[in-house]
Amino acid sequence: MRAHRFTLHRPATLDEAIALKAAFGDAAAFHAGGTELLVALKARVLRYEHVIDLKQIPGLKGIRVRSDGTLSIGALTSHDTIANDPLVRELLPGYAELSEQVANIRVRIAGTLGGVLCFAEPHADAPTLLCALDAWVVLAGPDGEREIPSRDFHLGEFTTARADDEILASIEIAPQSTGTRSAYRSFGHTERPAVGVAAVWSTDNPQRLSLWAGALSARPVCLERAQEAAAGLAPDLPAASVWEGLRAAVAADAADIDTHDDLHGGADYKRHLVSVLAQRALSACLPQP
Repeated sequence: MRAHRFTLHRPATLDEAIALKAAFGDAAAFHAGGTELLVALKARVLRYEHVIDLKQIPGLKGIRVRSDGTLSIGALTSHDTIANDPLVRELLPGYAELSEQVANIRVRIAGTLGGVLCFAEPHADAPTLLCALDAWVVLAGPDGEREIPSRDFHLGEFTTARADDEILASIEIAPQSTGTRSAYRSFGHTERPAVGVAAVWSTDNPQRLSLWAGALSARPVCLERAQEAAAGLAPDLPAASVWEGLRAAVAADAADIDTHDDLHGGADYKRHLVSVLAQRALSACLPQP
């Protein structure tokens, strides 16, 4: 099926893109990589008279380290670029590994990090690890820029805190200490995850775990009991002992997640996967004997 006819606009600046959106209102949509939007347009699930292509705007692509050490990823940077970027591979190898596994090679080359965040399809990989990393997003709109923590950006299924006239400009991740490691593990029967779990383990004083589960509910979920249990563990425990100290807390967190049966699996099956994937993600963060 073909999409309904629309006019394609290619602004050269953020201000021009924002002005086009103001002019056309609800009849217009911003276009990043197109792997989600174009599919919806072709299926006629969505219909717009104007599509505003953001790919010509400088500054929305690329990866750099800010003066304070923050890793800044332009919203229009593709998953493939992130996976192979030397800075990401050095500073956040766990996120580079996640990007290598997104969907398929066509999606990884065309799809953008900003696009997948704004589309807010629950069965996505990136939001879960970004929440665990305490990342935040920068939005640009008619009133200037504003920042929102990643954990507050996704409000529900296909719903975010981005106003309709705002553009996601970048994703920011604070510098990680030398004692911090992160990992993401997922499982699914399709190219989208049925469940994904992200772990960020820090051996700094105090010891800290950030553990999040995604894809099994409308937005990523923090496994708070597990995080509290991790803070009470003795430092320098072997990996197997760390998991034994967290197993019950992770299972209790998983039991409370509001999920349901769907084509990705039954609710009980997905809650079971949370524990399996949490153990794998945590193991990837811990020193191995």
